Amino acid sequence: MIDFQRLDAKALAKVIDFSILSKQTTEAEIRAGCALTRRYGFAAFYTSSAYWTPVVCEELAGLDDVEIGTGIAFPLGGAPAAVKAFEVADAVQRGCTAVDMVLNIGALKSGARQVVAEELRIFKQAAAGAVTKCILEVCYLTDEEIATASKMTAEAGIDFVKTSSGQFEGPSLSQFLVMRDAVRDAPVRLKVAGVKFPRPQNAIVFLLAGADRIGTRAGPEIVDSLDMLREIGLVPNGEQR
Repeated sequence: MIDFQRLDAKALAKVIDFSILSKQTTEAEIRAGCALTRRYGFAAFYTSSAYWTPVVCEELAGLDDVEIGTGIAFPLGGAPAAVKAFEVADAVQRGCTAVDMVLNIGALKSGARQVVAEELRIFKQAAAGAVTKCILEVCYLTDEEIATASKMTAEAGIDFVKTSSGQFEGPSLSQFLVMRDAVRDAPVRLKVAGVKFPRPQNAIVFLLAGADRIGTRAGPEIVDSLDMLREIGLVPNGEQR
């Protein structure tokens, strides 16, 4: 649980998974993103595939508290479980310490729960100790489907249940609350991605609502806005303790 009374820029950065995911991203942009990760001290740095992972490992060498992450079956999620498992194993072999897999949304919506459960089991196994995060893409799900997928993710021992890939419509607050409440008593953490504009304000709202991580390309903007958000009262003032 975040202590908002004591929240400073360093602590805020540590709940942000900074990402550069666009398909036209260059090596220079990846290296620049790694430099920002070092400067701000984000919890993680993500690329859209493990292709860039060796570059990220080179740039972030020595930062043991920063996850090196990538997407799996990103962003559509429709690959068979065996293909996803291969992609996970390859990402870990390349140096990833966190893997975010997009759930097979079509299987979930078709009622193929056994397929989804097996996919999650294989995902956890293939990760071989890397941090696991399952992307639900809540904008395509009913509240019942969000709750079901969240519970199945927790039951599979996945470390995080995550709202979105950030490549489509982001989550509403009400959708996040459905996800949160479905796993309230489970040992799984909550990640929000696809935070809508204005991102600093909305990121804080999701954190206030119980998110443990925010996945975003706007990490520097969010951290740099902390004093302004505290000034207007959105973030509690530590002097009022």
